Amino acid sequence: MTSRFALLKTALITAGLCSALIVSAPAFAKVLATVDGMDITDEELNFAMQDLGPTLPKDADEQTRTKYVMDYLIDSKLVARAAEKEKLTETPDYVSHLNYLKQRALMEAKMTAVATSSATDDAMKKVYDDAANAQKDVMEVHARHILVATEDEAKAALKRVKGGEDFAKVADELSTDKGSKGGDLGFFTKEKMVPEFSKVAFETAPGVISEPVKSQFGWHIIKVEEKRAKPFPAYDTVKDQVKRYTIQKAQAELVQGLHKDIKIQRFDTPTPADLLKQLTPPDAANPAEPAAPAK
Repeated sequence: MTSRFALLKTALITAGLCSALIVSAPAFAKVLATVDGMDITDEELNFAMQDLGPTLPKDADEQTRTKYVMDYLIDSKLVARAAEKEKLTETPDYVSHLNYLKQRALMEAKMTAVATSSATDDAMKKVYDDAANAQKDVMEVHARHILVATEDEAKAALKRVKGGEDFAKVADELSTDKGSKGGDLGFFTKEKMVPEFSKVAFETAPGVISEPVKSQFGWHIIKVEEKRAKPFPAYDTVKDQVKRYTIQKAQAELVQGLHKDIKIQRFDTPTPADLLKQLTPPDAANPAEPAAPAK
C-alpha cells in the first residue's frame, strides 16, 4: 500500500491536470476498469506506463508493473475528481501547468510524426550509403602472437617457429596470453594495440614472422596472417543506429527551421547592469556621511 501511494505522489499534479483533457474514451479504446462511472482505458494505461516507467520497481514482472499503474490510475481518477469539485481547475497554478503540459504533448506529437515520416527505408538507406561512401580506408591486420616474459624465451620461441613448428601450437604451449587461442588476435586497427606492437605488426608483410618485440606486457613474436581495408558494417547490422540517426537529424532540422527568422527575447540571463549591481556593495550606492571630528 505504501508503494501505491508513493507512486501516486510522484505524479499527482500531472494526473489532476490531465484529467481535464479526457472527455470520453475513443470508440476504439478498450475499457479496462471503471471507477464510479469513470472509465480507465488501455490507451490511458499505455500512456501511464510510459510516463511512470522509470519510477516502477526495476525487478517487478509485467503483471506487477501493470497492477501498480492501474492502482495509480484508480487513485488519480478519484483525487482529480475531488480537485475538480473544489474548483482547483480555476486556480492560476493549474492553468499555467496545464498550458505547459499541453505544449509538451503537442511537441511530443509533432516529434513523433516527424520520426514516423522521416524513417523511411529510402531515407535510411541514403544515410547509410552516404556514410559508407564517406568512410576513408582504414587498414586492419590479422595477426597471431606468442607472449613470453623474457627476451631469451622469445628468441627460443622464434627459433622453434622458424624451424618449421606450427605457430599456433607453439603459442598454445608457451604464450602467457591464454585468452587468444593459438595466439590468434583476429583483425585489429592500429590504435587497438600498444604502439610497439602495432608498429611491427603493420610493417610486417603477411606470412612473415617478426623478431622479438618488447611491450609493457612482455616480449612478443608476431606472425601477420593478412591485411585488409576495414570493411564498412553491413546495413542490417547497423539498421537500428541508422534509424535513430535519421530520426534525430530530421527532428533537429525541424527545430532549426522553426528558429529561422524568429525573434527571441530572453530575460532569464543577467544583463551587464544586473551583474554590476551584484558586484557593487550595498553601501556603495549610498555612501555614509563622514563622521564628525572628535571634539
